[in-house]
Amino acid sequence: MSRRLAEVARKVGVSEATVSRVLNEKPGVSESTREAVLTALDVLGYERPTKLRGERARLVGLFLPELQNPIFPAFGEVIGGGLAQNGYTPVLCTQSAGGISEADYIELLLQQRVSGVVFVGGVYTQEDSSHDHYARLTDLKMPTVLVSAPVSGLDFATVSCDDSVAMELALSHLRQLGHSRIGLLLGPRDHVPSQRKLAAAIAFAERDRLSFDDDRVVHSLYSLEAGQAAATRLLQAGVTAIVCASDPMALGAIRAVRRAGLRVPHDVSVIGYDDSALMTCVEPPLTTVRQPIDPMGRMVIELLVQQISGDSATSDEFFFEPELVVRGSTGPASDR
Repeated sequence: MSRRLAEVARKVGVSEATVSRVLNEKPGVSESTREAVLTALDVLGYERPTKLRGERARLVGLFLPELQNPIFPAFGEVIGGGLAQNGYTPVLCTQSAGGISEADYIELLLQQRVSGVVFVGGVYTQEDSSHDHYARLTDLKMPTVLVSAPVSGLDFATVSCDDSVAMELALSHLRQLGHSRIGLLLGPRDHVPSQRKLAAAIAFAERDRLSFDDDRVVHSLYSLEAGQAAATRLLQAGVTAIVCASDPMALGAIRAVRRAGLRVPHDVSVIGYDDSALMTCVEPPLTTVRQPIDPMGRMVIELLVQQISGDSATSDEFFFEPELVVRGSTGPASDR
């Protein structure tokens, strides 16, 4: 017991006597100090005394599907900072091959009595995945916010960048440059944001007399290596421009163009999606569609705090407008 008191006291920066007063519900401790002590117990992995377990900890589970794609750490930084400003501590939950599943993470978080959870991408965007653990969050009325389009039937507050507008911006830019043989490099077929991008591209094509034949639409994983392999197939179909569903995919496409003995943008133009870190530092600098991370992150915090405060949870999806950032990876259509 004395070791626990000492460790919590050091974590919070108060005396052991203050920690003891909190644990024994004695007067003479401010509400902010009391909350800090309880949060420290949760962070350090100590169980709260039975009489204090009815309260939620000021912890929020922050789910990021991976850390290799820089867009996810960028969202994590914005959302984590917003949580801290509101007095909550983010608990980072990331996915890795053979690692802890989302469902397992949720059970661990529930044991810690978290105040809410935020998902920045995850299996809720994939139609072919299991979604049972989200139903558990609904049953428990756990404050929850999703970032990016979910499958139908998941009634959570959602913050999304408008995939349809993103695709229209990219295609309009390429058409202005004279491109007509355009390839699409999208995420997996069951991925809802990619489905939205494809639907927008088909609608654009119908209005603009373009054609997206089967050999000009390739689905792949969201990685540089997968993007390179998929882009090679598009180059074999004779495209002069490639619109990608992520920046790492676009970097893979640029590598594929070079491996084919061609140049970007002289022979093939490439557009990414996200405007993640360092895209100005690649050669050529990447033309991409920028997600408005800061305002999206602020909306996530607002929606979550409202739910934690007891306001009725909304199941609306809030769309944010993307922006086309033109750099050196796009140029006039070639005659190849």
